[in-house]
Amino acid sequence: MSRAEQPSRRTVLAAAVAAAVAGSAIPATADAVPGTGQGTGGADPDRATARQVDHRAWTTFRDWRSGTARGARAVAGARPGVVIGTPAGTTDYTDPHTGGTTAWEYATWTSPVHRLAVPSTEVIASWNAHTPSGTWIQVELKGTYSDGTDTPWYVMGRWASGDGDRDIRRTSVDDQGDGRSSVWTDTFAVDDASTGLRLASYRLRLTLHRRPGARATPTVWRLGAMGSDIPDRFTVPASAPGLARELRVPRYSQEIHKGQYPEYDNGGEAWCSPTSSQMIIEYWGGRLTDEQLAWVDPSYADPQVCHAARYTYDYQYAGCGNWPFNAAYAATFKGLEGVVTRLGSLTDLETLIAAGIPAITSQSFLEEELTGAGYGTSGHLMTVIGFTADGDVIANDPASDDNEAVRRVYKRREWENIWLRTKRYNASGKVVSGTGGVCYLYFPAHPNPRQRKALAAVGVR
Repeated sequence: MSRAEQPSRRTVLAAAVAAAVAGSAIPATADAVPGTGQGTGGADPDRATARQVDHRAWTTFRDWRSGTARGARAVAGARPGVVIGTPAGTTDYTDPHTGGTTAWEYATWTSPVHRLAVPSTEVIASWNAHTPSGTWIQVELKGTYSDGTDTPWYVMGRWASGDGDRDIRRTSVDDQGDGRSSVWTDTFAVDDASTGLRLASYRLRLTLHRRPGARATPTVWRLGAMGSDIPDRFTVPASAPGLARELRVPRYSQEIHKGQYPEYDNGGEAWCSPTSSQMIIEYWGGRLTDEQLAWVDPSYADPQVCHAARYTYDYQYAGCGNWPFNAAYAATFKGLEGVVTRLGSLTDLETLIAAGIPAITSQSFLEEELTGAGYGTSGHLMTVIGFTADGDVIANDPASDDNEAVRRVYKRREWENIWLRTKRYNASGKVVSGTGGVCYLYFPAHPNPRQRKALAAVGVR
C-alpha cells in the first residue's frame, strides 16, 4: 500500500471485478444489511437480501477420499491431507521467471462438483499446504455457468513455500479467459454480470509435483474456494454495535521497512498484506527461527516482516498482495490454517473477535473518508483486533510511522462503509472499485468449540 491515492495492479484487478458486480441482477438497496437477509432502519420487512457468499473447503479424510485421484492418495491423521502416492506421470515445466525447464513427477486430485449456494460473479480459491524443497502445487478451477456451458480449466496459482534453487517461483497466471470470464491474478470473475450470467458450480483440481525419483511430496491439508455475488453499492447500512473487546495482537509497521528489499514489491511501503499477516501469525504463536531469518540484514528491525514479504511474493503480479498466497504463507506455520473469504457486516467481525479470532481486511478510501488515517489508498490491508465500547473499530494499521503508532481507532460508520462497499469515487472523482468485505482469516487447525462456532457463523468450516 502506498500512502498516495494511486492506481495499482490490485486496483486494476478489483476494477474488473467491480465492473462485473456493477451489472449484477441483484439491485443495491439502502435498507439491506449485507449477508444477514434482514433489513434495518426503514427496511421493508417483506424484502430480504439473498445470501451473498458461499465458502466450501475440503479438509477431512472423508473429503479427500471423495475426490478423483490420479497418482495421489489421501492420508489420515490429526490433520488429514492428500500427497503423491505413485506418480501419474512426468511433465516438463518452464518457469517463466527463471527461464529454466525442469522435469517433474506429478499426481492429481480433483474435487467433486460443488454447486454454489450463491451463483457467483466471482470466485477466489485458497489452500494450505506443506511443500518441501523440490516440490510444488498447482491449483485450478473449472466451472459450469448458469446457462449450462463450461469454463476452461483456469490456473488459480502455482505455489511453493520456498524460493530456493530447487523450487519454482510462486506465481499467478495472466491472460486467462474464454470471452465470458477471466482470471485476474487470484480472482475468477464473470466479464459482464449484467447479462445475468453466473458461475453455478465448480470443481477444483490440485496437481502435486516433485523431482523425478524423489521421495519428498507436497501435502495439502485444505483446499477450497469462496464464491460471491455482491450487489453494486456505494454505501452500506449502518450496523448496531454489539461487542467491546480488544485482542492483544503484535504491532508492526510496514513504513519502517521503506527501501528494504525492493525486489519484493518495491520495499516496505507496499507491504501492508505480509505485515498484517505476520501480526496475526504471531498472535497465534507462530515464530520464525534465527536460521530462517539469517538472510535478513541484521541492521533491520522486525526481520520477520521482511521474511513475510519475501515468502508471499507473487512473481507474476510483482507484489506481496496475492490474497491466497498470504493465506498459504500463514498456514506454513505449525497448527495454523488460512482462508480468503468475504464477510457481510461488522457483526460478523464482532462474532470472530468475541471468539478471539482477529481478521485482516481489505479496503480503499480517500483520506477524508477515514478520520485519523492520515492517508488515502487505492487498496490497503489492516488487521482488525477489536471494538471499543462505542462500537468503533480497533485496528492494527501497518501504514503507520512506527510500531507504537500502529494501533488505531477508526469510526465505526466510516470503516464499515469503506470495507463493505463495492464502488467509490477516487481523488479525481472517477468511479472505481471497493473490495466488498474481503478478508483473510487465520485460525488454529483444531479450533476450540467457541472458535469453531464463530467460524461456522461466518461460513468457514
